[in-house]
Amino acid sequence: MRLGHTELLMILLVVIIIFGPKQLPKLSKMLGKSIKNFKDGVNDSDEDTEE
Repeated sequence: MRLGHTELLMILLVVIIIFGPKQLPKLSKMLGKSIKNFKDGVNDSDEDTEE
């Protein structure tokens, strides 16, 4: 399933309505940290399975 531009804009609008524009930088920072931690965890588990 692929998301087009219209769907992404609708999701962004819903997020802005729910959280407000002042919370978006905070949410994006938290999302970035979560993705980084997830990638680090996946890389660590890959290294453990290779040994």
